[in-house]
Amino acid sequence: MARTHDAAARPAWTPSARKPPLSSRLMRSIWRGLPAKRYDVGWEPGLVVPAGDGSPLVTDHYFPRADGDFPTLLVRSPYGRGLPWSPQYGVLFAEQGFHVILQSCRGTGGSGGAFHYWRNEAADGLATVSWLRDQPWFDGTLGTIGPSYLGYVQWALALDPPPELKAMVVQVGLHDPHALFHSGRALRLENALLVGVGVAHQHRGAVPFAKAALRLQRRMRDIVGARPLRGAYASALGDVPWLDDVMTHPDAGDPYWDGASLARAAEGLSVPTSLVTGWHDALADQTFEQYARLRRTGGETALLVGPWTHTSALQQGWPEVFAESLAWLRAHLCGDRSGLRPTRVRVHVGGEDAWRDLDDWPPAAPPSPDATEATEATDRWFPTPDGHLTRSHPATPETPAAHEAPAGPAGSSSATPPPLASFRYDPADPTPSIGGALLSRTAGPLDNGDLEAREDVLTFTGPPLAEPVEILGPVAARLRVSTDTGYADVFTRLCDVDERGRSTNVCDGFAQLETVGEEPAEVTVPMSATAHRFPAGHRIRWQVSGGAHPRYARNPGTGESPMDAVGLEPTRITLHTGCALLLPHDG
Repeated sequence: MARTHDAAARPAWTPSARKPPLSSRLMRSIWRGLPAKRYDVGWEPGLVVPAGDGSPLVTDHYFPRADGDFPTLLVRSPYGRGLPWSPQYGVLFAEQGFHVILQSCRGTGGSGGAFHYWRNEAADGLATVSWLRDQPWFDGTLGTIGPSYLGYVQWALALDPPPELKAMVVQVGLHDPHALFHSGRALRLENALLVGVGVAHQHRGAVPFAKAALRLQRRMRDIVGARPLRGAYASALGDVPWLDDVMTHPDAGDPYWDGASLARAAEGLSVPTSLVTGWHDALADQTFEQYARLRRTGGETALLVGPWTHTSALQQGWPEVFAESLAWLRAHLCGDRSGLRPTRVRVHVGGEDAWRDLDDWPPAAPPSPDATEATEATDRWFPTPDGHLTRSHPATPETPAAHEAPAGPAGSSSATPPPLASFRYDPADPTPSIGGALLSRTAGPLDNGDLEAREDVLTFTGPPLAEPVEILGPVAARLRVSTDTGYADVFTRLCDVDERGRSTNVCDGFAQLETVGEEPAEVTVPMSATAHRFPAGHRIRWQVSGGAHPRYARNPGTGESPMDAVGLEPTRITLHTGCALLLPHDG
């Protein structure tokens, strides 16, 4: 029988007299730019919630010390219940008038059972809601909130949302574990290692986690350079069975990944959902995907995109993220819509350092996957053999456009377009990753000068702009590439070059190639999305290389899996006429 939430029918509740942990109160005191607290906060630690199979899920309860009913927020985490989750979610939201349930996922933070990256979260979330129904302070109104994997557990609950669930706030969130660990079949090596150390050690406490993170940092070079790569992380992380599994199953269609992606949760979801990400968030593309699904099926949603990385969104960006989250929760759990912004989308525009309110995202049609058929809202920029980047197609009688077939029958002496440029990628000295959408502290926009000085990095640079150029939406690259080994990766990046020559990354993308003989392979590489304004006097630069290590595991050039390869073979990568950089604009 469904439990009634009539206040008169609920049993009396005597709140705990305990205060939140001292560490949480101290951390709360250092934040600036947040709204004044409305209530003092109480704390009930160590509550035990039974999962469906009886496993104990250890849970802390934060609450406002005041009479009356308050809605409840559910926060489920595999990273422990201490810093930063206790002050950032438990204390801050309780002092604004919410009960906050902060729970350790099974197999972490003292909870029973064994942790698995995706197989238990839906059932454990529903078991927790069932437990909530029996709590005397629960008024029947529930929201969820949290970042990263704390977003994954929200999507898991949304697969079969309980009737009490009235709002979700997914911050720099995850819904597809395969895409976190792999790009196509290429291993996102740095992501795997950093997620591994977080899940394996963060729930044990700040000191053990710090020691494990430092140990990984000290041994990172040896780990990512190991041949074979399989098992090399054990020297820093120990035995992490689930990590070995996710690293060694690159194919998204492998039965191993059945049920892992929760993309379907957004399809037809009636729960109002706020999405938050940053342009350099390692999970930004997943956020854009879920926003698009919610919009297609009519779900109520909002999107905030800041100038943030995965971690800085919850640090430097926290005042904006907190305000956005609080306004959404008050609107849908408390009936107070006064804090909502008037538009569905708000994005930070790089190069201008300004916020822009938009009716939707993207504001214009995305780039066409065919470089020869640009949409009205797409600008095409073409590389030239001398390293320039031009809006005019560089076709000549000797170098016809890619979509024009050479004259004459097969085998005739018709002119063949010469290659644009080539470079040698050596997996023994892999092209390094500099900035971008990483999980590490080196993420974000950085000076690419040292990277572009390498012989294995091609750059194509436009002229100084006579007037500003603004791009809003997904960026893509159309490449025609041949190799001498048959196996290669391509990493392509958009950069903003200022008047002093400093080249700063804006967005980028990655793809794997297999080529046959001298025939170029054609590939369209999605380069994520951006909102960026190139000021007058700046130049647009397109960067192409054979990898970004250790962001992606290096391609050994032999066709073997990077997890098992011992031998390495350098690869000559050649770009051919017909390549194009596709930049969206608000058309």
